[in-house]
Amino acid sequence: MKHLKEYLGKMKAAGLVAAFCIDGQEEMEVQGLTFDSKAAVPGGIFVCKGKNFRVEYLKEALQRGCLCYVSEKHYELSEGASWIQVRDIRKAMPVLAAVFYETEQQPVHLTGITGTKGKTTTAYYIKAILDVWERKQQKEETGILSSVDIYDGKEQEPAKMTTPEAIEIHRHIRNAADAGIRYLTMEVSSQALKYKRVRGLKFDVGVFLNISEDHISPCEHENFEDYFTSKLSLFKQTRVACVNLDSAEKERILSASRIAERVVTFGTTGAPDIWGHDIEMHNGKISFRVRCDRFHEKFHLRMHGLFNVENALAAIAAAYAYGVDVESMKEALASVQVKGRMEEFESKDRNLVAIVDYAHNRLSFEKLYDSVYKEYPGYEIYTVFGCPGDKALNRRRDLGLVSGLFSNRVYLTTDDPGTESVSRISEETGHYVEMAGCPCECIEDRALAIHRAIQDAGEKKTVVLVLGKGSEGRQRFGNLTYDCPTDSEMVRKSMNNFDRQTIRQKVSRRS
Repeated sequence: MKHLKEYLGKMKAAGLVAAFCIDGQEEMEVQGLTFDSKAAVPGGIFVCKGKNFRVEYLKEALQRGCLCYVSEKHYELSEGASWIQVRDIRKAMPVLAAVFYETEQQPVHLTGITGTKGKTTTAYYIKAILDVWERKQQKEETGILSSVDIYDGKEQEPAKMTTPEAIEIHRHIRNAADAGIRYLTMEVSSQALKYKRVRGLKFDVGVFLNISEDHISPCEHENFEDYFTSKLSLFKQTRVACVNLDSAEKERILSASRIAERVVTFGTTGAPDIWGHDIEMHNGKISFRVRCDRFHEKFHLRMHGLFNVENALAAIAAAYAYGVDVESMKEALASVQVKGRMEEFESKDRNLVAIVDYAHNRLSFEKLYDSVYKEYPGYEIYTVFGCPGDKALNRRRDLGLVSGLFSNRVYLTTDDPGTESVSRISEETGHYVEMAGCPCECIEDRALAIHRAIQDAGEKKTVVLVLGKGSEGRQRFGNLTYDCPTDSEMVRKSMNNFDRQTIRQKVSRRS
């Protein structure tokens, strides 16, 4: 346990302290660190953060026995607690976390992945490769911080956000190190970079997948430049940068990546270090060849979606940077399946295919439709999705137009509406669907929308795309989040009903 004066000293050294009062408590050992008042403990430090912060949270933390609070403003309270006023609470949090969890020397190898599309799948591809490699050396399974779930050797739980807050990240790093884990792979969102959640971390490998407009709203990024610049900042804290030469804005990405100690390029065009070519698909199975200075080998993917070749090449580039052997790469990629990503469900008569995927922005929609058209020629395409409320307002236009262009029918439904009405979100999105010449229907109940799309397929060869939520089992209404069935669970139920109905119809015809 570190003394309170050590936390103050580190923040002073970082130039963050504006004022403080810890008289008589300098030598007190800090017992906890949190920004959640309900998790505050006696002798702990409480961090006052967030636009919705209320002084009542601080009072609750102090009532629970907190030793000191850290904030951007001083609160006149009768409780008489120690306090440290800082100039930037976002910069202060990773400093505090590194001291409390003793992660300043970063005891694990970190891989960070950013991009508009493919972060989760790439993260699981990298984890799978490193797991095989570590197993061969009798080492522990590697860790992951993803938008699906978290595993650090001690905790395994569903994720609440793409990239956790700094205090949580450092807790997971400490847990991983204590569990003997040597590698931790994490998704790094633009919000995490902009709001300094990963400040102070050093990524042994940083992967930049791609870029397209997303997360543009008053509460996220004011414009594309802010979004793009936030993502590019990953390279400032990266040793080996892995860059996709197939991405839009590749020249600017490459230029920014040169701040890293080393750059490894990947892709199917140009002259990348990791070159993917001869991409083929047979009976729904994807294969491709990879050439680099160490090997020229054929790879196979278990997951559907031709766009996953890009994610696989990114994972191969990261593994290459770590010195992983090619057989470990091949073994892992041939077996891994990511929950809620290109999960396929097929009816017994094989006329109907339902695909659950997390695609939720323009780039991911475009890549998905391109792949589905190639994998299922001649099939009609029905799409079920919704847009979130309060953020990423550009998606209503973007997803409406793209889905309308490539679908035979669209079913608009609930995503995470927040404080907005589902009907308003659907109406705005539906305007663009119809502008693209596609009929659409608004069904607020997500389970009913999925069921309707599957039933409407009838006996036609149809692909039903259920997009936007993936494996998430939560929905946000107002400022609260509620548990709900996952899209996969709802699709499985509707497909079973479809199969039973199809069988009854066939029996009825025979009789």
